[in-house]
Amino acid sequence: MKLYFLSLLFFFSLILASSTPASAFFVVNLTNYHQIELPKSVVGPESIAFDCRGKGPYVGVSDGRILKWQGPCRGWTEPRKICDGSTDNTTEPICGRPLGLKFNPKTCELYIADAYFGLLKIGRNGGRPQQLATSLNGVPFRFLNALDIDSQSGIVYFTDTSTVYQRRLWPLSIATGDKTGRLLQYDPCTKKVTVLLDNLAFANGVALSEDSSFLLVAESATFKIFKLWLRGPKAYDVKLFTQLKRPADNIKRTNGGEFWAALNSLRGLQGNQTSPSLWLTKDPVGVKFDEQGNVMEVLDGEGGPTLESISEVEEHNGKLWIGSVVKSYVGVIKS
Repeated sequence: MKLYFLSLLFFFSLILASSTPASAFFVVNLTNYHQIELPKSVVGPESIAFDCRGKGPYVGVSDGRILKWQGPCRGWTEPRKICDGSTDNTTEPICGRPLGLKFNPKTCELYIADAYFGLLKIGRNGGRPQQLATSLNGVPFRFLNALDIDSQSGIVYFTDTSTVYQRRLWPLSIATGDKTGRLLQYDPCTKKVTVLLDNLAFANGVALSEDSSFLLVAESATFKIFKLWLRGPKAYDVKLFTQLKRPADNIKRTNGGEFWAALNSLRGLQGNQTSPSLWLTKDPVGVKFDEQGNVMEVLDGEGGPTLESISEVEEHNGKLWIGSVVKSYVGVIKS
């Protein structure tokens, strides 16, 4: 156990390491911030999705449910309910833990990367989730995390954070130097899963480019985001997209083709440490990149508890919608 805690301490200390050089960018602060509280007893709106009609957001929470925001009058509804509202993480393998969420804008189907139940899909009219993939070569998935979809081909790209540790044991993956994470592909025509990248240290967020020519995938344990070409003369070549100071969680593409990467400050675990030199902001908790990896915007958490642990930044209808794996609310910033 001593090695475990020393490894975690080393992991947290890397937050002060070097990063991408600063360039001209816009800083987003909390001036126009408000939050939408989740129903009582649940936490962790890890990922945020809007359906093909722009309704939502939809979020997956700690007790295995997926909730839909119907506005301040109706509040949250429950298109999917499996368990009874428990937040005990020992029940996660029973209740499931929906992490990555994404609607296919062409079919209006909701795809889910559930840490325990595998790759799931819910039809456009709701109902019980359908399991699309739960294993590879007969070995069950241990920790599915994030996903994105090619709306034209229907191919789903998703991450398996570890083949050794389940989500509820995620610190062990960091502490032991586990590099069994993978970037995977599900083909709806063949119903087969293939490996695109392996040997990743805590594979996490994934996002497809606007023209589907490349993917970004986060390797959280090393604070890196990689770029994988999917077609053209560089098909299946991999390069470093950016080196960060903090671990990236989910990555979401904007309607303009840029990418928001959520940066988990880990301040909820390590105290109120900040990194004032990172992109010249006090407390960067999200960064927006263009396709070349240039910084366009930085979200400043301002060192407080509000955004001390965020998992996703989703840009939708002139607002930034902010998820977290531990908080009891969805943050909203009007831009």
